[in-house]
Amino acid sequence: MDDREHLRATFDTVARAYADARPTYPDELVGALDAATGIGPGSQLLEVGCGPGTATLPLARLGCRITAVELGEELAAEARRRLRAYPDVDVVAGSFETWPQGEHSFDLVYAATAWHWVDPDVRYRRAHDVLRPDGYLAFWRADHVRPVGGDPFFEEIQEVYDEIGAGLPEDHVFAAPGELPEETVEIEGSGLFEVTAVRHVDWEATYDADGYLALLDTFSGHIAMAPAARDRLYGEIRRRLALRPDGRLRRHWGAVLHVAAPLR
Repeated sequence: MDDREHLRATFDTVARAYADARPTYPDELVGALDAATGIGPGSQLLEVGCGPGTATLPLARLGCRITAVELGEELAAEARRRLRAYPDVDVVAGSFETWPQGEHSFDLVYAATAWHWVDPDVRYRRAHDVLRPDGYLAFWRADHVRPVGGDPFFEEIQEVYDEIGAGLPEDHVFAAPGELPEETVEIEGSGLFEVTAVRHVDWEATYDADGYLALLDTFSGHIAMAPAARDRLYGEIRRRLALRPDGRLRRHWGAVLHVAAPLR
């Protein structure tokens, strides 16, 4: 099992925590997806890596018919629980790479913070094979961005990450909103898709110590971290936040929505 396979499997060990701690996606992003693809009531969607259903829910509310494929059994169970009010959503436990798929049956294949975990050698071909000729592929992920005047906590805490051997590369720069890398070259390099829309969206969330550590507990690198290293890091995060008047930090999130049409 390579690192990608190992790390993507870690999320299932924290299924309930993942559902509670990860941010929801802003209405602006969902609206941009709707505008770029024309999906609506009755549209047939295939979601890749639905997790606990965070991105599934707003599209289910639109009246879409969704097949959601999730690698983790526990995450799939959590998604079913959260989506039980939507009979047109079918959550399937399995790998997108091997899940049985019919041909050209979906209006949209989409992935929210999951596309980069799918085997890069097969993901575009698998999506292409199940899309209708007038369908779309869409994906995005939630990343940390640092605006001008953003919270300096994340730069300051890096010395602790360095101490426990989990520091960022020396040349790492926190991206500003609107500056996250786009993946248009990769999409069109597949020879299977033409990019039709790219949209940057950002939003802010605030966390107390408990909330922020719960969030960190859903990141693959922190899940896989040695217990002693994690205890040192988390203890220092608690200590530093306790010194702040409100005991909270501000984290900016950013996403790049990519939408592409299949070439035939």
